[in-house]
Amino acid sequence: MNEFIQMIKNRRSNYTLSNEKVVPLKEIEQIIKDSVKYVPTAFNIQSSKVVVLFDEQHEKLWDIVKNTLQKRISPEAFLKTEQKINNSFRSGYGTILYFDDTNLTSELQTKFPSYKDNFPIWAEQANGMLQFAIWTALSNQGLGVSLQHYNPLIDDEVKKTWQIPASYKLIAQMPFGKQVSAPASKTFEPVETRIKIYK
Repeated sequence: MNEFIQMIKNRRSNYTLSNEKVVPLKEIEQIIKDSVKYVPTAFNIQSSKVVVLFDEQHEKLWDIVKNTLQKRISPEAFLKTEQKINNSFRSGYGTILYFDDTNLTSELQTKFPSYKDNFPIWAEQANGMLQFAIWTALSNQGLGVSLQHYNPLIDDEVKKTWQIPASYKLIAQMPFGKQVSAPASKTFEPVETRIKIYK
C-alpha cells in the first residue's frame, strides 16, 4: 500500500495526552517548518502562519482558554470544561496555533479584483491543507494530536500574550503530546456514496 495513504489512514484525533517527550522538539520543529514551506497556497500567497508553543508556553495557552471560558459559562458547565481541557489538551507538551495573515489576502484582493471574493476562501483552504499535513506528519511520529477551535473567544488575549500581529486571524489550535491511549473507533459512510467515477 502507498505509504502516504497509510499515514492518512493512521491520522486520528487523540484526546488522551501526556507531556512525556516521545519525539524531540527539534524534530517537531522541522516537521512544522517543512510543512509551512512546501504546502501549496493559491497564487503562492503563503498567508498561512503558525506559532508553536512548548511546555510552559503551551500550558499558558490552555490557562487562557480556561480563564476565558470561566467568565462565560456557568460554574457547573465550567467544571466539565476544565476537566476536558486539563486532560485532553493542556496535558500534552505542545500546541500549534494556526493563523492567516489577512494583509496578504487583502493585497491579492486589490491586485486581482475579479477573484476578490475567493481569496479568503482559498486562504482557509490552504490553512486546512497545512493543518492536515502537520497533523498527519506528527501522527506518523507516534504523537497524539487533535484540532481545536476556541477562537475567536481567545484571540485578543493570545495576540497580546505572544505579540501576534493584528492582521493575523486565528484559525485553529492543535495540541499534541504522547498518546496515553488509542483513539476511539470511527465510523465511515460507504465510500461509494461519496464518490462518482466515470470512465
